[in-house]
Amino acid sequence: MKIQNPILRGFNPDPSIVRVGEDYYVATSTFEWFPGVQIHHSKDLAHWRLLTHPLDRVSLVDLRGVGASQGVWAPCLTFADGLFYLVYTVVTAFYCNMYDTHNYLITAPDILGPWSEPVRLNDYGFDPSLFHDTDGRKYVVSMVTDHRVPKKYAGRLILQEYDGNTRRMVGSAREIYAASPIFLEGPHLFKRNGWYYLFAADTGTGEGHGQTVMRSRDVWGPYEMYQPENALRTIESEAWSVLTTRHHPDFPLQKCGHADLVETQGGEWYAVHLCGRPSKGRNPSDAPRFAGERRYPLGRETALQKMVWTADGWPVLANGTTLPDEWVSVPELPACPWPETPARDEFDRTALDVCWQSLRVPLGPNCLTLAERPGWLRLYGQDGLGSRFTQSLIAQRLTEMNASAETRVVFEPRCFKQMAGLILWYDHDNYLYLHVTYDEELGKVVTLLKAENKRYTTLGGYIPIAEGQPIQLGFTLTDMRAQFFYSVDGAQKSPVGSEVDATFLSDEACTEGWFTGTMVGLCCQDLTGSRLHADFDWCEVIPI
Repeated sequence: MKIQNPILRGFNPDPSIVRVGEDYYVATSTFEWFPGVQIHHSKDLAHWRLLTHPLDRVSLVDLRGVGASQGVWAPCLTFADGLFYLVYTVVTAFYCNMYDTHNYLITAPDILGPWSEPVRLNDYGFDPSLFHDTDGRKYVVSMVTDHRVPKKYAGRLILQEYDGNTRRMVGSAREIYAASPIFLEGPHLFKRNGWYYLFAADTGTGEGHGQTVMRSRDVWGPYEMYQPENALRTIESEAWSVLTTRHHPDFPLQKCGHADLVETQGGEWYAVHLCGRPSKGRNPSDAPRFAGERRYPLGRETALQKMVWTADGWPVLANGTTLPDEWVSVPELPACPWPETPARDEFDRTALDVCWQSLRVPLGPNCLTLAERPGWLRLYGQDGLGSRFTQSLIAQRLTEMNASAETRVVFEPRCFKQMAGLILWYDHDNYLYLHVTYDEELGKVVTLLKAENKRYTTLGGYIPIAEGQPIQLGFTLTDMRAQFFYSVDGAQKSPVGSEVDATFLSDEACTEGWFTGTMVGLCCQDLTGSRLHADFDWCEVIPI
């Protein structure tokens, strides 16, 4: 059986995989979104479901005030001693000279929790990974950030022992890789046939991204980097990647790297790795960052590859190249498809569906409630869309560049500072917001606000609508070109503005954050402080 990559579509980067018996779990980064870390579940490597977000308490992750694309980075999920171990970084300062990267560990006897309170590990850098050795000892490996000007090394990895009994780091952190000009991050350690394998991402997170592997007979090194014969290396700063598309710009999966390995029940090996699907949009040639580069509005996604071991003991792609497979063969395991998730959320349960997340903090009943008006989601207006603290906004991932979304909302503003509606969101500086608000001359209106790197434009003007009745708001996407519309009767859909290029909602086009992806959300703002609420009857997001 073959399945199509990516297996986790839309904004699911930095995958870490673990098998526990017949169950496979993949953890991915969530950055500023709460609750933190997405965990998907499969029994056959072919069918996946979003299962849980373990960082569901402020004591586990406090993201108030963090910037775009900061927050929770590169989780590592492992299992040993009858416990799940989750290691993660909380980045609180990144767009500066000195990064703040706080690394934590939590454990749980069940993947659904309850999860322990966090153990602070170390702050050397991001992408920590926990390795359980065969003798029972445990180690944390991570990259190291270097604020010095100039940096002494392009890439540096450290190893430090972790004592599971005392729940603390022990001994000194020791450097196991330091090199220039090859940059490595996202390390994972494995042990096989007496060798310690250091699996690491190389060359950033863009189209030059790749994956390397090193090994040593001792966990502390020295480590030798594998140099595959079929690896194309054109400049000194390129790593010897076992997986990359950097020299193949027409390949459908780009940015491939940051991988993790798993062994199946039958002794086969697979890797999960991040990748991206490029849109047709490009940055302008004079863009302040990533000039002329392709845009990836879905963010970085997770793909699966079959791996084999060479005769001399190195893990390589089973297809004999360094290019990923768009269609990959999965092992002969009993098929386990999950029930299909309805496209429409009727908000008729006691808790939000697992697909919804909020920005930075949990939304308590004073912000969000499903009980005040049964069968409806009520959002109480809070801060504006530029806030890094208290926004009444929930969103789910956009998974395809052809899609539609629609919602039905009841909202009766009395001031232009009161707004509610449907949003296509990348970060607090980049969004397309179709919303209901109030105009002094026109009364209740619908309008479309575009924010692109702090440049704000009203598209389609202000359209008067009747008070005291619901309104439907929606959009369609065709190759990430968005047409917004509204409807007062649910049948006749009237356009709001003309078609707009939404590819600016991407890693490359945004000038602050560049690690997440486009989200589809519902939100409500009340900049008067009176907390006017909006009621949403339903919301549907349909990938095409």
